[in-house]
Amino acid sequence: MAGDRGRGAAERVDAAVGAVGSGGWEFRNAYRRQLLALSRRIRLLGPFAEELREARRGSAEQEEQERALAPLADALEEALDLLQLGRDGSRIFLVLDRDEVMKKFHESIAQLEQALCDFPYDKLDISDEAREQVELVHAQLKRAKERVDMPDDEFYNELCSLYNKSHDPSAELDILGRLSEKLHLTTIADLTQESLALHEMVASGGGNDPGEHIEKMSMLLKKIKDFVQTQNPETGPLVTAKPMGSNGKPRPVNVPDEFRCPISLELMKDPVIVATGQTYERALIEKWLASGHHTCPSTQQRMPNTTLTPNYVLRSLITQWCEANGIDPPKRPTQQPDRPTSSCSSSERASIDALLSKLCSADPEEQRSAAAELRLLAKRNANNRICIAEAGAIPLLLSLLSSSDLQTQEHAVTALLNLSIHEDNKASIILSGAVPGIVHVLKNGSMEARENAAATLFSLSVVDEYKVTIGGTGAIPALVVLLSEGRQRGKKDAAAALFNLCIYQGNKGRAIRAGLVPLVMGLVTNPTGALLDEAMAILSILSSHPEGKAAIGAAEPVPVLVEMIAGGSPRNRENAAAVMLHLSASVRQSAHLARAQECGIMAPLRELALNGTGRGKRKAVQLLERMSRFLVQQQEDAVDPRVQELEEIERQLAAFGPGVTEADVLQQLGAL
Repeated sequence: MAGDRGRGAAERVDAAVGAVGSGGWEFRNAYRRQLLALSRRIRLLGPFAEELREARRGSAEQEEQERALAPLADALEEALDLLQLGRDGSRIFLVLDRDEVMKKFHESIAQLEQALCDFPYDKLDISDEAREQVELVHAQLKRAKERVDMPDDEFYNELCSLYNKSHDPSAELDILGRLSEKLHLTTIADLTQESLALHEMVASGGGNDPGEHIEKMSMLLKKIKDFVQTQNPETGPLVTAKPMGSNGKPRPVNVPDEFRCPISLELMKDPVIVATGQTYERALIEKWLASGHHTCPSTQQRMPNTTLTPNYVLRSLITQWCEANGIDPPKRPTQQPDRPTSSCSSSERASIDALLSKLCSADPEEQRSAAAELRLLAKRNANNRICIAEAGAIPLLLSLLSSSDLQTQEHAVTALLNLSIHEDNKASIILSGAVPGIVHVLKNGSMEARENAAATLFSLSVVDEYKVTIGGTGAIPALVVLLSEGRQRGKKDAAAALFNLCIYQGNKGRAIRAGLVPLVMGLVTNPTGALLDEAMAILSILSSHPEGKAAIGAAEPVPVLVEMIAGGSPRNRENAAAVMLHLSASVRQSAHLARAQECGIMAPLRELALNGTGRGKRKAVQLLERMSRFLVQQQEDAVDPRVQELEEIERQLAAFGPGVTEADVLQQLGAL
């Protein structure tokens, strides 16, 4: 039996080293440097593992080998688990759980170093070359154990600021851009993989309640997804026609397995995550739970609770996949989502109920004071937001949006803004028909109320389907007006809301027809630089729309875009390149490219292609290719003067008739 264990240890070492050396280890996360270093050191043990595999020993020698190799086998298997986590784990979670992940790195390095310390080479009968290789790995591990190699602090802090919603809203686009690049979440495939990795992470957590943690990570991933889709429309082109087969009939489309409900195997409309981390269609898992089941249908694990967390990321990916394949996106059932139970005390609930009674009062003074108190309560914390919504405040606040008292109107819309911060309240506000009332305040309220109405629309529009609802209510022209005439804070809120709404293709035309492009071009050329970042982001997203290209092109934007590519901030440079790239594919492409050449675009483009952000580099390279093709075409179209002269000679020869030489023609031409 001892001999079996000895052979098992050698095989475990060989299997672990072989697994790392077999390839397929692409690390696309914040720990890429650390993971590559760890995998490289393990691969250096390849000759050693090979000699172990080829060795043949008797029973007594195998027992010695068992004692010598068992600690190394254990350490290598732990390291292999860490590498697999780095390859397959959620990129967002790995950063948020930085301290625990780095602890695993340090423990793995220490365990490997200890296993190789005072290694009994004489009991293994290995060659001097293999021994030198092992000693080299031991020396590297010893150095690595003595130093701390932490990932980027700024990266971690920015991700945490988005996760905790403690960031400056005006800096969100810049943060999302940096996170998208550093997390390597720049394509739909990347985002799909990350969504699945998040759910696998929850499922492997022992059935713990995913609760707010996974919901916040899903919402964070959704923000990155929206940013990627906006900044890189080519990652998910929308196809309006159904794919056709060779027989002229619609070609059947295979639904990805991850988009199917495990219960019905149908495309999910309203995917939710259960406590085990699995995702199901809401209606089906609710029916399962209502039937008295307490286990997860897929894993058969007992579920510690019945919390259902909306899977916003997967829902958005399903919608995008449907659009890309010419399929009508599935409609969610119009029902209230599950709400977490608030921990309101009876006294707090009684106070809220008293305020709601005042909202129903015929006394305008009582209505105003009650709305003001609810506004402050909803601002204070998440528990209050849940409690106030559960008490039925939303419909009552909506009724006050049309109040003739501007202060009451302002308190009501601001209370709704504060309530909308809680994700589950967004659905209640939308389903209560709030958007027309909010738009009414946006058009007719006090300046403070208009600003808060714009902020409310921005908050609600983070959910994809609500972008459609809001865009169809006349909100976009009113937001454009506020962007034009509001105060600085109001303009920022309006710009943020317009950007978010224009992520939906159908809203871009509304914004363009409302006059957004000239207004944004004015902000881009404003010498104060106010709202420049927001304006460039909006231009970038509108330039992907045919009407947007035409409107931007009519504003003679090329000189300012070239200037921005040459000397703007990293994010503005890439947005300017994106706009220029879209213009170069418009009906006036030749005019735009010729103007860009006159403005000296080539040098700034080359510099951007070398030193810009990831997206900036891609846009610059594409634009350089188009500029090069344009310049080559110009040269081909240009007619050399000597060619013109020869063509004239040939014409003259034909005119003079047969027998006339070229010299005769030249003589005649010289006499003229």
